Amino acid sequence: MEISAAGRLEVRITTADVGKRVSVRSLIEHGPTGEKFTDTVGVLTSWDNGVLRITRKNGETVHIAESALVAGKVIPSAPARRRGPAASYEELARVSARAWRPVESERLGAWELRSAGGFTRRANSVLPLGDPGIPLDDALTAVRGWYAARGLPAYVQTATGAEGTQEVLCAELERRGWVREVTAELWVGALAPVADLGGEPSGVTLSREADEAWLARYQRKGVSEVALRVLRSGASVWFATVPGREAPAAIGRCVVDGRWAGFAAVEVDPEQRRRGLATAVMAALARRALDEGASAAWLQVEEDNAGARAMYERMGFAPHHAYHHYRGPASPESSAPVR
Repeated sequence: MEISAAGRLEVRITTADVGKRVSVRSLIEHGPTGEKFTDTVGVLTSWDNGVLRITRKNGETVHIAESALVAGKVIPSAPARRRGPAASYEELARVSARAWRPVESERLGAWELRSAGGFTRRANSVLPLGDPGIPLDDALTAVRGWYAARGLPAYVQTATGAEGTQEVLCAELERRGWVREVTAELWVGALAPVADLGGEPSGVTLSREADEAWLARYQRKGVSEVALRVLRSGASVWFATVPGREAPAAIGRCVVDGRWAGFAAVEVDPEQRRRGLATAVMAALARRALDEGASAAWLQVEEDNAGARAMYERMGFAPHHAYHHYRGPASPESSAPVR
């Protein structure tokens, strides 16, 4: 907090600081006994009618009355990360999008509208990396129409918590009635330590194709031809399998793209968990990615998956940013489910 020469806390932010990362202290109207203040850090996404709207790193929005402000200041746009390869949000957004390509896409300015028959939100949402080239309301109308024409709900994928992410867009979507349905995080780490974790290769086979055995373990059952096209998309795609009795004991997927290796679909038979199979799968994929020239790794994990988060942290991964899927206001034309 900013402190004046006289030792008093001061509010050193104004409406001109909308869009910047701030730290504020405010009075608690009905807090626990003895508690008077609360601190909030995030991007100031609006300041209207005497109310500040601050979006935290995880995408949560906090509303603070101007009259409750005790102190406030602008702070650096993104905190220093503890570890992991340096990367911008835009670089990671583009590389992760290339690893999970839609069947159909169309440009709207710097936005990419993506469709894959409803198979996953990532492949059926807008990736807004820049200006759509038209006013936001017009862009969102075009987005809703594009997805309605395909019998799909309209989704926009946004991100928060790193330099260059889209806290202001999140606030504008919420202002227009779009609802955040899913939040996950993209984590990054060095690739070589992952390759070293599995010891000597044992029992893991690698293939360029997701065969019937691999698909039998994959959590999304009844995979269609459209889904297979998404799974096979990417610069250099590898599928890992640990054989089992009726279905594989474990599987995984990795896409190598330049210096990056992206891990996904790491799944283990529930009866064979805690035997190091997920680690073995990732290590085998990491070794192959190293052979192809990659040096850094990324993966996506949902915020409530405590087991996976603990495992990835042990492997040396750390959160880079959070990403969210906002669903547009319902319309009768867009009712197909997105899995």
